[in-house]
Amino acid sequence: MEDKNNVTREKNRYRKLFIAFWAVLIAVIVVVGGIVVYVDPFFHYHRPLEGFPYVVDNQLSQNPGMARNMNYNSCIIGSSMTVNFDTDDFKELMGLDTLKLSYSGAYPKDDSNILSIVFDEESLARKNSPVDAVFFAMDIPVMAADKETVKYERPEYLYDNNIFNDVKYVLNKDVIMQYIFRPIVQKKGTDLSEAYFSWWTPDYYNIQWVMHTYEEPDKALEEVPADAMIAQSGVNLDVNILPFVEEHPETEFYFFFPPYSILYWHNVMQDNSLNATMAQYRYVADRLLQYDNVHLFYFQNMEEVTDLNNYADYSHYKPEINRYMVECFANGEHEITSSEEMDLELTKMRGIIDEFDFDELFSQEW
Repeated sequence: MEDKNNVTREKNRYRKLFIAFWAVLIAVIVVVGGIVVYVDPFFHYHRPLEGFPYVVDNQLSQNPGMARNMNYNSCIIGSSMTVNFDTDDFKELMGLDTLKLSYSGAYPKDDSNILSIVFDEESLARKNSPVDAVFFAMDIPVMAADKETVKYERPEYLYDNNIFNDVKYVLNKDVIMQYIFRPIVQKKGTDLSEAYFSWWTPDYYNIQWVMHTYEEPDKALEEVPADAMIAQSGVNLDVNILPFVEEHPETEFYFFFPPYSILYWHNVMQDNSLNATMAQYRYVADRLLQYDNVHLFYFQNMEEVTDLNNYADYSHYKPEINRYMVECFANGEHEITSSEEMDLELTKMRGIIDEFDFDELFSQEW
């Protein structure tokens, strides 16, 4: 009888331990999840808490929440060609509260994905204010990609409206350690006006570094047909870009061709696709210029493009050039208003390419 009582007591003890274990585990989950929801370092549920040192360095994970919940009336869309914009410049020069939503290496589908959130009328951001302006880096090299191609697979639980898969966010170890505890310890958050700035310090913007890291493509023997990239560029415009322009006539869209360095054009010539690339630029410009709410800017034939001291590689320019582009958005310099003007700018670009001494550049030891 005593042995039976002992067995019963043991079972009760294990049962209590089992219940206690699960009670503690559930309590920890609730507390940890509650902290993530309260701080919300990816802005998935609400705007930033006043005074918390948020770290903003994850475009793929933090852009959707910022687009959905931040307070802004204009945004910056595009690849790493946009990361060095200082949004304070847009406030100073154009009176716009601007949010940077860059995706390094973005394809048109990446741009479409984030614009779908930007223009979501059910979001807190849109209930607070309309979108007055969109600043969009038009990277021609990716316009011929498949319309569904994205740079990186996105974490759907941060992009959809399904609360049940949010467990991947609220119980995420990296979110808790890197985006809540680390900022608390370091007491230093990100200045949102400079979010996603490139890692290059001023010392990297020089011809020595550019040429030292430059890898020249092999010369293609066959010329790319002049119309080779037109059809797919049209598909991307029709599917991923122009629907936003058409559906939101109240929004001013500032499309711009980023000022890649002269080495970008050397790559184009090595690919034997100069005529095709020029035709692609002309086609995209013609399509965009059909809309009254579009402003188009061509920066590629600025004199700065031939001075590689303005670059950290063949395409990425120093932040001062970003500031200059904002000044142009404000005053209209470098704006294209007709197909004829675009043809003139492309002719000027051809002249710069023809006159540049590539042989001299490549003859030196870097």
